[in-house]
Amino acid sequence: MPDLSRIGERERLVPKDKGDPHWQRLRQGCYLGYSPSLKKVGGTWFARAYNPDTNRYSRKCLGGYGKLSGHDVFKQAKADAETWADTVESGGVRAASLVTVSDACEAYLREKPGAIAEGVFRRHVYSDPIAKVKLDKLRRHHLRAWRKRLEETPALLTRSNKGEKRWKEREKSTVNRDMVPLRAALGQVLLEGPPNTEAAWQEALKPHKGADKRRPLYLDKAERKRLIDAMSEEAKPFVKGLCLLPLRPGALAKLTAGEFDVRTRSLIVGYDKNDNPRQISLPPVIADFFANQVKGKLPGAYIFSRPGGEHWNKDAWKHPIKKAVGRSGLPGAVSAYTIRHSVITDLVRARLPILTVAQLSGTSVAMIEKHYGHLVRDDAEEALATLA
Repeated sequence: MPDLSRIGERERLVPKDKGDPHWQRLRQGCYLGYSPSLKKVGGTWFARAYNPDTNRYSRKCLGGYGKLSGHDVFKQAKADAETWADTVESGGVRAASLVTVSDACEAYLREKPGAIAEGVFRRHVYSDPIAKVKLDKLRRHHLRAWRKRLEETPALLTRSNKGEKRWKEREKSTVNRDMVPLRAALGQVLLEGPPNTEAAWQEALKPHKGADKRRPLYLDKAERKRLIDAMSEEAKPFVKGLCLLPLRPGALAKLTAGEFDVRTRSLIVGYDKNDNPRQISLPPVIADFFANQVKGKLPGAYIFSRPGGEHWNKDAWKHPIKKAVGRSGLPGAVSAYTIRHSVITDLVRARLPILTVAQLSGTSVAMIEKHYGHLVRDDAEEALATLA
């Protein structure tokens, strides 16, 4: 994309076919366009903005700004494009002015509501000094200081039955995940600053490299069965569900009876990390297990409910799994996510296409390849060895 703020670069542009403008991205969903004139100096400016109501981009001609020249043309066209984009994005009503970092986070949640981002903002942004920093004054050192405070904040490890909390040092992978929502919120309203300058706010939020390591702990089917057998009766169905599907524990816990259709053996996963519902077709043996779990339950009831009807959560499933691990003689580090990792590993080793594994587990192909691609490579080596 050209830099339309540079006069020389703008003047060297040539008209495109059908009069299409040369576009420059101002922010996510907002573009400024310029179409040079064939007959005279200057050209026509355009704006393009994403309309969330129609899921399409809208375009508007801003005109030629004949009375302005040089940098003043770009400055005015940019302001007009952003104003019009705010109107489009807010459904035809001029959006409230975003002043502070807190405003940017709230605007992000209105556009992309999600429990994860909301939790990060609540714990690490709204109560932090960064929240009151004005967006037009935001600099790299502000976010470096925020990141340091984040890294020094201990992570909650566990809560005992007496209510006592235990903490541990925040891991780099956790810091990476906690920075994602703020980076996304700021990216919607701010342009990235020039590299190696104080205006380069984005540089302070770069993730730690190599922090997301593979989960080395794996349980085979026999070990997973030992774990299920050692579980308490109230937690056994939930853990068995983890062993049957490659879902995140939180996604499995939020499944309701109405999301499982006994007749078609289809399961809708409505709550998950990416907030994008997906449907899974279950084989008869797994469908029968789910049918038993939903028998007699209202559509809004949780499929895997606790004795009081509540859904399972991290604090609720952690202790039963820990006790069952001790009874079955499995490694002490086994957790609910160990089960998910083991199930995904089995699917990959069964040569199920990576795309299908990603769709079932609710993650990206890139993440499956990153964490499980070595299994495919091992199988490829074995196949090649048969040719020798």
